[in-house]
Amino acid sequence: MRRNNNREWFQKNKERYERDVKEPFLDFISDAGPRLRKISPQLVADPRPSGGSLFRIYRDVRFSKDKSPYKTHAGAHFPLGGKGVHGPGYYFHVEPGQCFVAGGMWMPEPPVLELIRKRIADRPAEWKSARGKPLDHGEDSLKRPPRGFDPDHPMIEDIKRKSFTSSQTLTNKQILGPDLMNTFIGACREIVPFMKFLASASGARW
Repeated sequence: MRRNNNREWFQKNKERYERDVKEPFLDFISDAGPRLRKISPQLVADPRPSGGSLFRIYRDVRFSKDKSPYKTHAGAHFPLGGKGVHGPGYYFHVEPGQCFVAGGMWMPEPPVLELIRKRIADRPAEWKSARGKPLDHGEDSLKRPPRGFDPDHPMIEDIKRKSFTSSQTLTNKQILGPDLMNTFIGACREIVPFMKFLASASGARW
């Protein structure tokens, strides 16, 4: 797909995509559902071919300089309740050499972002324990502390963030191996404290 990212090639190979990527991923989503609900009964794994957990292969190019029509990866989102992509949830990304499991919140709405920042500021020890390792690099952050927050707060760099995600990289061997489901669920369980903190801060049920 990376070498042939055009509509003509994709139409000729759409059946391969459906057979080798989309259908196996939908099966994975369906199988993951009961396992995820043991982590939290609020987690949603929706195996519908359209409008479910699996993201579309088509890129939104309206505001992008890159006009390539198709993604070069497959991804699925497992949100908490009905919060959608801006609420707490897990994400599974499959791309040769760049596979990972992530969890957290991507670009929460301003009122929710303010709630998370306040909880981090008020409970820094709880946040640091729940967060574990430092958060993923590359997240958009404010250059200056948000209004109303102490610039000398020990967690100020986290408070300045606009997104809160933690991820675990998977190898191609793990993706293709027979134990992928256990690997995926294990990665999700590892960041449960982090997810619970964000859920509580944002008012989502865990």
